[in-house]
Amino acid sequence: MKIWGRANSINVQKVLWTADECGLKYERIDVGGAFGGNDKPWYLKMNPNGIVPTIDDGGRVIWESNSCVRYLAAKYAAGTLWPNDPGQRSEADRWMDWQLSVIARGMGIIFWGLIRTAPDKRDMKAIDEAVAETGQLWARLDGHLADRPYVAGGHLTMGDIPAGCMAYRWFALDIKRPELKNLRAWHDRLATRPGYAQHIMIKMT
Repeated sequence: MKIWGRANSINVQKVLWTADECGLKYERIDVGGAFGGNDKPWYLKMNPNGIVPTIDDGGRVIWESNSCVRYLAAKYAAGTLWPNDPGQRSEADRWMDWQLSVIARGMGIIFWGLIRTAPDKRDMKAIDEAVAETGQLWARLDGHLADRPYVAGGHLTMGDIPAGCMAYRWFALDIKRPELKNLRAWHDRLATRPGYAQHIMIKMT
């Protein structure tokens, strides 16, 4: 299996962590960001959007990070990362979609503002507003986790992976966060997993 994408991309990190949870061997190839290549014809032939990640699993090419996570979970971790029960799987799916449609915007403002913008060019008003708004959104997941250790129930599923990647940034960034005990406990459980520690808990650049 080949995985194209730079290691500091949160979308690539989702796929690397999933692959590790599945026990897969793979080759990761640096593409995107400072490495470039994602605008080249050979890459656009695989992924017409020109973004990362892209995976090639024996000739099957998949792009869009959450789609990659679902594919790997369904093929290589059915019954664990990919719940067999449709109801439990729908919970995992919902929180994957929530990461993209609800929490990603504010987290993007905070991350890009504090990590990828020079201090003298930061819009601190926009960053502070995003922190306040995003804290309220994380509180929704905190409430959901009040009676369960993982988003879809008693064990790790694909539903934990996208939001789990963003949770590391939420807790690692130098911001004033509301105290969300269930969210913190969930993050700390994720942090015990080798793939999370290796691919997610890295220096943010």
